[in-house]
Amino acid sequence: MNVGDALPPLEIEVTRTLIVAGALASRDYQDVHHDPEAARQKGSPDIFMNILTTNGLVGRYLTDHFGPTAVLRKVAIRLGAPNYPGDTLVLRGRVEAVDGETAVVRVTGDNGIGRHVSGTVTVTVPAGGAR
Repeated sequence: MNVGDALPPLEIEVTRTLIVAGALASRDYQDVHHDPEAARQKGSPDIFMNILTTNGLVGRYLTDHFGPTAVLRKVAIRLGAPNYPGDTLVLRGRVEAVDGETAVVRVTGDNGIGRHVSGTVTVTVPAGGAR
């Protein structure tokens, strides 16, 4: 793990099932995450992913890369363009700082509309755990 290291991109198909399952798993019952007609009535063209699902996908991206011993210490993200069904989210990361076994990784995620998520994740990777 070195400053400047780029993580390989991860492409995630944004399906209706992923959006609804993520909302249910995070107990977010807002209708805009499962009811297309309600979402349209509120000005959205379709249902869209909630921030908790995005947060989970960002976490998955880091732990998939750094391995099962990695511990996420801090996740600080902001949402931008919505994730709608039928799109693809592409996550990318770059190591910004390293202090022993702890790194700060800048993460971005883009879809067909633009930047869906951006932020940083602080992750600790015990010796021998990084790939």
